[in-house]
Amino acid sequence: MDILSSIKANIPVLHLTGRFDAHEVKPVADWMQEQVDANRPRLVVDLQKVNFIDSTALSTLVRGLKHCREQGGDLHLCSLQQPVRVIFELTRLDKAFDIFASEQEAIQAFTG
Repeated sequence: MDILSSIKANIPVLHLTGRFDAHEVKPVADWMQEQVDANRPRLVVDLQKVNFIDSTALSTLVRGLKHCREQGGDLHLCSLQQPVRVIFELTRLDKAFDIFASEQEAIQAFTG
């Protein structure tokens, strides 16, 4: 999996590519924790190029969501491919996360 981060409109954005599974969760968890520790609890994770996600990756995102919300922020997801969206729907995590069609929409939800 490839990981690329950026900041857009003062919102940290993480772009993931490939399989997001148990072998790839540590750098994602570390990035989310770094952002929260730096008092940036409003995050966007762009899953546009993720074609598979497993339960360990889902739990990493849930932990990140929890940490963000504890600090007064939130974790937005965007651009889910259909196979990944189905996993979120089956696990009902689509009800826990704010999921947006595009990165721009996810950022605008924070910035107004």
